[in-house]
Amino acid sequence: MCAARIEPRTLKGFRDYLPETMIVREQLIDTARRVFRSYGYAPIDTPAMEYLDILSGKGGEETDKQLYRFQDHGGRWVGLRFDLTVPLARFAAQHIGQLGTPLKRYHIATVWRGENTQRGRYREFMQCDFDIIGTRNIAADIEIALVIHDLLAALGLSEFTIRLNNRQVLNGFLELLGLADRSAAVLRALDKLAKVGRQQVVAEMTQTAGASPQQAEQILSLGEISGDNHQVLAQAAALLRENRQGLAGIEQLQQMILALSAAGVPQQRVRVDLSIARGLDYYTGTVYETYLDELPGIGSVCSGGRYDNLAELFTDLQLPGVGASLGLDRLLAAMEELGKVQKVSATAPVFIAFFDSQRLPDYLRLAATLRAAGIGAEVYPEPKKLGQQLKYADRRGFRVALIIGEDEFRSNRCLIKDLQQAVQHDVSLDPEAQQVIATVSQILSSGRT
Repeated sequence: MCAARIEPRTLKGFRDYLPETMIVREQLIDTARRVFRSYGYAPIDTPAMEYLDILSGKGGEETDKQLYRFQDHGGRWVGLRFDLTVPLARFAAQHIGQLGTPLKRYHIATVWRGENTQRGRYREFMQCDFDIIGTRNIAADIEIALVIHDLLAALGLSEFTIRLNNRQVLNGFLELLGLADRSAAVLRALDKLAKVGRQQVVAEMTQTAGASPQQAEQILSLGEISGDNHQVLAQAAALLRENRQGLAGIEQLQQMILALSAAGVPQQRVRVDLSIARGLDYYTGTVYETYLDELPGIGSVCSGGRYDNLAELFTDLQLPGVGASLGLDRLLAAMEELGKVQKVSATAPVFIAFFDSQRLPDYLRLAATLRAAGIGAEVYPEPKKLGQQLKYADRRGFRVALIIGEDEFRSNRCLIKDLQQAVQHDVSLDPEAQQVIATVSQILSSGRT
């Protein structure tokens, strides 16, 4: 008697990646890795699972609620990492004696948060983090912004805005309002402004953070200051009066704006936005959020900030840090929505049709010759009708198809179909396949220009 079949299904908030999506995902990762290395960042990896006390209490009450936690077989309480920054702080405290400072690392890995799902937001997702540990100098904050800019540009995006703020500006203003002791709760509420709107933020600030309605309105008024970057900073400086912490944050933002402009970042791609707080409690200075101008509703695709005290939870050493994270899966969802993802599931550009089972060694030899020349090639596994094979090639997104039937073998010829341009070439098929390689290379090269 057969057991009842189990319905194939995925958990809510999780997703499967088909080849056409996974290929693009890997291309994005390859690009990110190249940009990170161009700035001197080195790769690391850490376990997906940490002791629970490493993770809990680091991102705030809401993050703790989203944390996947359980007891393992040994009775230890453990959790799945909710970001890559807290594990980095633990990693730095544990290994900094061997690595030295400044430590510039990138880490591309999966994280988990049990949060409400929405467009572009999943419970399992990949982050591409890059951080500098061991310096408080504003040069590190500026470099993180430069990496964000170059990363999105390298990914083929041109319409985006890097929004900058500084927690010192916000904390300084809260000092003036007498809310310094409730800053974490206030800023967690402010961070939700774009998601839930003004009214709900005011309600949370008053009900949860203990601010008065007037104080909540003053905080939102600070976040709503508009104008160009210099005008925003000038108005904020006037509001902060003589608050030392707030004015220090404004000065750092001014330095960043000037340095990014000097480094060639277009002015329209950088905006001071005093409403940005970032919801995690560990941020202490600069904060970043990056939005696609064509799709701002999907949320920030690259975010982060400065966290000078996080590593002190694990060591007596002073290990200030600053960094950001590309939300790979949110960005991929946005690119799919904008039509910027080409649906291709072929990982090799050349398709070799298979006609005669007796000629299989010849097809395999030709494929091996192409691969030796650096050109990926796939041989169809069955000698089916040409129409069926070309339909497969078209569906998978191959660029080139090689057609060699019995007549072509007899005359040492090869038909090369440019599937993108619908053009066919008839070339000589010599033992080294020199003309085949030359023609295919020319077609592939023209497709990259």
